[in-house]
Amino acid sequence: MRGHDWINTCLPDELIEEIFQRVDSKSDRDACSLVCKRWLGLERLSRTTLRIGASSCPDLFVNLLASRFPNVKTVHIDERLAISLPVHLGKRRGRDKTKLTPRRLHYSDEKSEEGDFESVSLTDNGLTALADEFVKLEKLSLIWCSDISSFGLTSFAQKCASLRSLDLQGCYIGDQGLAAVGKCCQQLQDLNLRFCEGLSDRGLIDLAIGCGESLKSLGVAACAKITDISLEAVGSNCKFLETLSLDSEYIHNKGVMAVAQGCNLLKVLKIQCSNVTDDTLTAVATSCLSLELLALYSFQQFTDKGLCAVGKGCKKLKSLTLSDCYFLSDKGLEAIATGCTELTHLEVNGCHNIGTIGLESVGRSCLHLTELALLYCQRISNCALSEVGKGCKNLQALHLVDCSSVGDDAISNIGRGCQNLKKLHIRRCYEVGNKGIIAVGEHCHSLTDLSLRFCDRVGDEALIAIGQGCSLQYLNVSGCIQIGDAGIVAIARGCPRLTQLDVSVLQNLGDMALVELGEGCPLLKDIVLSHCHQITDVGLSHLVKKCTMLKSCQAVYCPRITTAGVATVVSTCPNMKKLLVEKCKVSPRTRRRAGSIISYLCVEL
Repeated sequence: MRGHDWINTCLPDELIEEIFQRVDSKSDRDACSLVCKRWLGLERLSRTTLRIGASSCPDLFVNLLASRFPNVKTVHIDERLAISLPVHLGKRRGRDKTKLTPRRLHYSDEKSEEGDFESVSLTDNGLTALADEFVKLEKLSLIWCSDISSFGLTSFAQKCASLRSLDLQGCYIGDQGLAAVGKCCQQLQDLNLRFCEGLSDRGLIDLAIGCGESLKSLGVAACAKITDISLEAVGSNCKFLETLSLDSEYIHNKGVMAVAQGCNLLKVLKIQCSNVTDDTLTAVATSCLSLELLALYSFQQFTDKGLCAVGKGCKKLKSLTLSDCYFLSDKGLEAIATGCTELTHLEVNGCHNIGTIGLESVGRSCLHLTELALLYCQRISNCALSEVGKGCKNLQALHLVDCSSVGDDAISNIGRGCQNLKKLHIRRCYEVGNKGIIAVGEHCHSLTDLSLRFCDRVGDEALIAIGQGCSLQYLNVSGCIQIGDAGIVAIARGCPRLTQLDVSVLQNLGDMALVELGEGCPLLKDIVLSHCHQITDVGLSHLVKKCTMLKSCQAVYCPRITTAGVATVVSTCPNMKKLLVEKCKVSPRTRRRAGSIISYLCVEL
């Protein structure tokens, strides 16, 4: 019957809640909650995760959310993210004009009615309220909540025995609070202590003793008082640890080796410790036979010896990151390639002694490789990538930055051999030109993400081939000075699913390209037009009138875009969140209308 509400009549609450839980998009869930009061209540009951930025009354904010979303199991509070609430908590719209401003400093400039300073950071009281109100809480993330102390964490831990994940990044809590977590939260599996400067070995030891049977993931960074002593306790007590991330100059071989020898189930190891040497990697290779991910950052005291040991022992290794490891050479990478044939992800960043021979070995042996990143690798030549193209047929993502010896022959072989390629990012590889990118366009029909930043030999012919062969969603050709209207027009006509576009510093790009983008790419959300000297208000007007989903636009140093063009963007794009322009191009009327979304480039220094 027309007009009959079949859904609310026939479907029980449990089924509608189940439907809401399967809706991934927050905006879609919010839209569902506006249908009727019943759906609003059911959607609130089905919500299991909350993300909270900084607010003027965080403690009251927690109470308000808890009353509306009683089944929440995961809470993220990040005080780096500033938000403002439209109305004062607890008061109806129209009765109080007080505006809650975003958190800027630790203390408010204005006094509250009681004469005290208004809190703008979550306090121990708010943390206690979290424990009291969210009775099903399992995961808590407190990012840079600087007013949290051991007292609040102790109170929280005593009431949240079912807690499984705790992130305390940037929180200045002490050993007493962490010890309370270890004593009370004995189901804890994941713990992040990055930038917790108030902690020492005592707190981590107590935690390891209390949560030794459950802890699976531990992260420590910039904690000067956490040393090898507490890591030895982790190795002795946390037998089921699977993930360890360390960033400290106070940790040496002794501590990491204790974890490696005691935690045989370790699968993920990330180390940025300047005092760790080959001995540690040898211990890892001997004891951690289940290791799947190894990331080594800024290592200056170990050589190919350690990497050769990993290649011999860690046969299950799937992901390897080597960043600023100056003493590694082709020998170490060859050992990994021949020993760890299940490798799927490889990143080599700033390892200047790794060259062609090592990567050729990867191409011949690591046939399951899906992602390869080569950053600042001056010694890697076309031959190496050609070998990857021949052997790594499953490659889906390739990142190249400042690889001066890589040119068209390498990219052509990648295009012909790796036809499953979905992402190709190339930056400042000046030998790459049209020939290589044309081969990618002709063979890699699954490509959706292409970035060619400052590849000044790439021109319109390359983008024409891409437009004819690929359906891009993301394109960045910033600084490719030979690209003009013809190339972007081909993209506009061939890539209707394009959502992000960066054409900055294209001196030959004009209004025709923007008109075609407006006609062919209705899903466009983010565009960067900075330093495009030929673009005018006319082209910009055509673009924004057709691309109604635009959320972000950057148009600085575009001399032919005037105050009228900026006003057109503001008046035409209802979804615009950020507009970056010169201050002189924003009229008082435009500033009044959309001041909150306009950002200015500082040019008056």
